[in-house]
Amino acid sequence: MLTVASVNVNGIRAAFRRGMQEWLDVRKPDVLLLQEVRGSDEILADHLAPGTWHLAHEEAEAKGRAGVAIASRVPMSAVRIGLGTGVTGDSGRWVEADLELPAEGGRPARALTVVSAYIHSATAGTPSIDEKYAFLERVTARMRELQDGGRLAVVAGDVNIAHREVDIKNWKGNLTKAGFLPEERAYLDRWFDELGWRDLGRDLGGPGPGPYTWWSWRGKAFDNDAGWRIDYQIATPALAELARTATVDRAATYDARFSDHAPLVVEYDL
Repeated sequence: MLTVASVNVNGIRAAFRRGMQEWLDVRKPDVLLLQEVRGSDEILADHLAPGTWHLAHEEAEAKGRAGVAIASRVPMSAVRIGLGTGVTGDSGRWVEADLELPAEGGRPARALTVVSAYIHSATAGTPSIDEKYAFLERVTARMRELQDGGRLAVVAGDVNIAHREVDIKNWKGNLTKAGFLPEERAYLDRWFDELGWRDLGRDLGGPGPGPYTWWSWRGKAFDNDAGWRIDYQIATPALAELARTATVDRAATYDARFSDHAPLVVEYDL
């Protein structure tokens, strides 16, 4: 089994101060997909030693913002950074790597493409939502390319969109808010219904409501499980057939969280 974990760390230095290493020691993922790294290559390597992990990272142009990374115990044969939009604010949001899976148990050696993605949060009625839609268009085009030829690929990360009413506790109060706008949710419809990618968190996590992956730091949102399911592992059909479990590693208590997001962990029979 290959264990792939995806989590928005809300700053890698802060996450490790809050206990992320303890979670890593227990979970032991083979592949770790990170969003909002908020640090340099050197800072990432200080926390995830290159001797232990193969690393790929896109730092955001704006210091202390965004940033996506892939840390893998499986060697990488290729790394691709960004989506080539050239738009300010789009950096630190997309990184791909091809992992070389060895021949085992009668199966031939093959490649697995993994993507760590961090989609804009945005605010409805402002230019930021138009920037989000423009980036989502490029993401959709890239996902169309990645699905060619029965490829094994997973796009994972913080999409900043709750797909259905079961994916957000207070859906009625957020119908006009970014993250649950019909226009945003339509992109997920395209990915799942038109392109055929699979939402493993929902496919393997039950019909809902939840399990949620993000809760505000403020108030009693975490204690009351008033969350959003905005973190995904989205797989091509060929890879989805090999997915066995999907688990949200929700901390036992508010104080035990290392981020405002919980990791989404999927086990693949590879």
